[in-house]
Amino acid sequence: MIYLESISSLSDQAYAKIRRMIVRLELPPGTAVREDDLQRRLGIGRTPIREALQRLARDQFVTVIPRRGMLVTSIEMSELAILHETRAVMEPYAARLACARGQPEHWASMAALLDGSPRRGTSPDITPSRLLDVDRGCHEIVWAAADNRFLTATLDMLYAQSDRLWHLYLADVAGMVLASAVDEHADILGALRIGDADRAADLVEAHVRSFEAQVSDAIARRLARPLITK
Repeated sequence: MIYLESISSLSDQAYAKIRRMIVRLELPPGTAVREDDLQRRLGIGRTPIREALQRLARDQFVTVIPRRGMLVTSIEMSELAILHETRAVMEPYAARLACARGQPEHWASMAALLDGSPRRGTSPDITPSRLLDVDRGCHEIVWAAADNRFLTATLDMLYAQSDRLWHLYLADVAGMVLASAVDEHADILGALRIGDADRAADLVEAHVRSFEAQVSDAIARRLARPLITK
């Protein structure tokens, strides 16, 4: 991911790597987080790990339990709508800023990312994780073009929480549906390139709301499954 490629400090590296482990469910919800284990797995010292965990606690990826240590935070389904309604406001705003501040190299990078991605109907081996990486990469380019570090930091955290939900329910979402979501970025790119802020914002909002609808549908299908009893 672009985010992982752009950071330099050990603390930031530790934050990004631990968060990725949480998002990709290498550290599932409820897992105890141990500093010594993370040091061994990541090859990073105690102080950067500790600083990263403090930041992850602020971003609600881990929870501090008195006298028990840290646990990976559970995802409350009741907060799903709040998460996505926040993204549905902030992502279009970022697109508007990107229209005003973006440079040709931003859009060239986004086009190259899309050109190199598996597209709908072109490959039987499309993987959800690959498509999610492309989706995130497109969002990161828009955030970079928006050139507002406070907005980027917030959107980065919100996207990671959405990504985490996506991974929890990947089995319920067909790869072709995700490929369709990646295809939406081509239209977004077209609007960004010509500086059409209204269209770019509308397309981005529709993209985020479609994401919410797909995750909500996947959750509903999973909860509706009958329990198997012996």
